[in-house]
Amino acid sequence: MIIAQISDPHVMPPGRNHLGIDTAAMLTSAIERLNRLSPQPDCVLITGDLVDSGTDAEYAELRHRLAGLQAPCRVLPGNHDERDPFRRAFADHAYLPKDGPFLQYISDIGPLRLVALDTVIPGSLGGTLCDERLGWFAHKLQGSAGRPLIVAMHHPPMLTGIPFMDAIGLDCRDRFAEIVARHRNVQMITCGHVHRTIFTPFAGTVASTCPSTAHQVIFTLSDKAPAGWAAEPPGLQIHLWQPETGVVTHSLPIAHTQVHDFE
Repeated sequence: MIIAQISDPHVMPPGRNHLGIDTAAMLTSAIERLNRLSPQPDCVLITGDLVDSGTDAEYAELRHRLAGLQAPCRVLPGNHDERDPFRRAFADHAYLPKDGPFLQYISDIGPLRLVALDTVIPGSLGGTLCDERLGWFAHKLQGSAGRPLIVAMHHPPMLTGIPFMDAIGLDCRDRFAEIVARHRNVQMITCGHVHRTIFTPFAGTVASTCPSTAHQVIFTLSDKAPAGWAAEPPGLQIHLWQPETGVVTHSLPIAHTQVHDFE
């Protein structure tokens, strides 16, 4: 099974740029890169901040761009998304809940089960999983014994070492880790938000973040560095799952690259 992951496209309506970047055009470049993959992914996972301000116009532009994607996709919200417009924009995606306060779901992709969490706090850059969301998560994991699971969420559950991003990370790391640690079938936890590729051991599995299809958060381990972004190459991730190996992740640049045989 192949799950491709893109994250944080921050799409804006035509004629508008995010931080001087045509994020919608860059999402199209990512889609073109995904469409060139062979074999094609079984699913493309988009881990939040699909648009920049959560408006209907932004989601309309997002859906217009996503129409060119060959593989089916699964989406989840980030702190720049708004739940009601998000739900309207993806009303045709049957895996999303039609009502209720949160956009959490499980979706089976072949033998894999995707457990997608909603970490959004309206009006906040940071994320949380309240008692209701954590209870839902624990229940779904309990009911998925024996199935290989991938957990997807926008805000990463670990400290990344980038101080200004950790300040707006997930605020319930310990409680979340306690639930994950009880279930050895969690193959990985994959996230967005940080706009960089990061991997770390977490609660008996691996937690990771995906680069943005547009701009990247600056790399710094200094608590004196201000928040900032860098025009580093955008990227995506390919998660290959096989029964004998579990998940193996490849990070790919989005830009077209020339390929040459060794001979």
